[in-house]
Amino acid sequence: MCLIRAPTLLALLTFSRVAIQAPISPSSTSAPDPASTVPYATTDPNYPLWGPDSSPSEPKPMRSSLGSSVLGPDNPQMNLQNPDLLAPPTTDNGQIGNAKWPFSFSSNRIQTGGWARQQNVKMMPIAKNIAGVNMRLEAGAIRELHWHKTSEWAYVLKGTTQVTAVDQEGRNFVANVKPGDLWFFPAGIPHSLQATGDDPEGSEFLLIFPDGNFSEDETFLLTDWLAHLLVIRKNFQVDEDSDAFSHIPARELYIFPGTAPENADAPSSPQGQVPEPYTYALSKVPATPLAGGSVKIVDSKTFGVSTSIAVAEVTVEPGALRELHWHPTMDEWSFFLEGQARVTIFASQGNARTFNFQGGDIGYIPASMGHYVENTGDTPLKFLEIFNSDVFQDVSLSQWLALTPPALVKAHLGLDDKTVSKLNKKKAVVVAPLKDKKDRFEWMMKLQDQ
Repeated sequence: MCLIRAPTLLALLTFSRVAIQAPISPSSTSAPDPASTVPYATTDPNYPLWGPDSSPSEPKPMRSSLGSSVLGPDNPQMNLQNPDLLAPPTTDNGQIGNAKWPFSFSSNRIQTGGWARQQNVKMMPIAKNIAGVNMRLEAGAIRELHWHKTSEWAYVLKGTTQVTAVDQEGRNFVANVKPGDLWFFPAGIPHSLQATGDDPEGSEFLLIFPDGNFSEDETFLLTDWLAHLLVIRKNFQVDEDSDAFSHIPARELYIFPGTAPENADAPSSPQGQVPEPYTYALSKVPATPLAGGSVKIVDSKTFGVSTSIAVAEVTVEPGALRELHWHPTMDEWSFFLEGQARVTIFASQGNARTFNFQGGDIGYIPASMGHYVENTGDTPLKFLEIFNSDVFQDVSLSQWLALTPPALVKAHLGLDDKTVSKLNKKKAVVVAPLKDKKDRFEWMMKLQDQ
């Protein structure tokens, strides 16, 4: 007979009681509410505290109980245009490189017949993959025959521009490009630009180059090259005693006056014309209507030669929003055509920053950084999203959540079934203002009274 001593028996009974009372390992359905581990995020819309038309005395680096007035030197006009930099939303945090550059800050190259100003990585260090040029030509003025190491994409802002080009096979191309239309020249293809007489003021356009280090001053120009050659007559088989080629400019012309072209007829070429046009009539393409605006998208699927630039022309109604999204692999270079906007960029690790934009401003958002574009004015907002890519791509936050298992979404965000069911399984692109406009109405009235 086995005898168990009293101390040993007591220990066994104690162990058994502890084992029976031990908690069962929690299942996935008993996961703690997110609120038990972190506080709730704010739902305050953090509207801008003033607008570009407010009184210069209104801007102060203060929001609610935070901040204080400026006692030293200040620039009120800059503050009026950038309310969310001076008085950031409470959701802003950390640092992001400056994602805004007004063309007004760029040095202007003034010529007889027009001007040009540029933005590249020297002005805007965050913009590593795309550079832009804003150019104006008076009626008849010519941007001289030239070519680039990179491709050139353009959007006409005003007036009509005649473009000419000849490809490496000797096939030529001539066309007139109207406001809202595009052109694209592959890298190394020689071309020219000239304002027609359609508009007595000439033309103005935006040029895009898929290289943040691009400089307009490093263009290969016809006159610059020929002014530095010793064998011009030999190359063109001209007699030494001929005065042909004796009036070549001693330095580049770049932009110079000319006579407006009478037509857009190309000289006859034995090789024929280019197989695909270098221009695209975007202005004639119907916009896709959306709940809060509209969009037109052009990439190599619709504009075949545009193999390195894709674009979305977006219109957002007052109070509406270019939905929360990001672009997986390509940076976004934005150009604001009209209206007022604010953009918050999320760069991970708690870094988020809000910028304000008006017509003529450039924005830049590195790949995969989440963002939105909100119309903060009382007129339509129109802007371009431009990418160094052959195809336009974006990821919609709402669509992502709608197509993810609901239980997973609810576990992250604490949403109820009704809210989850309303998530859009198709990209909205632009979403309408909320039906309850009371807060925004009071905000707009406040700005108008300032």
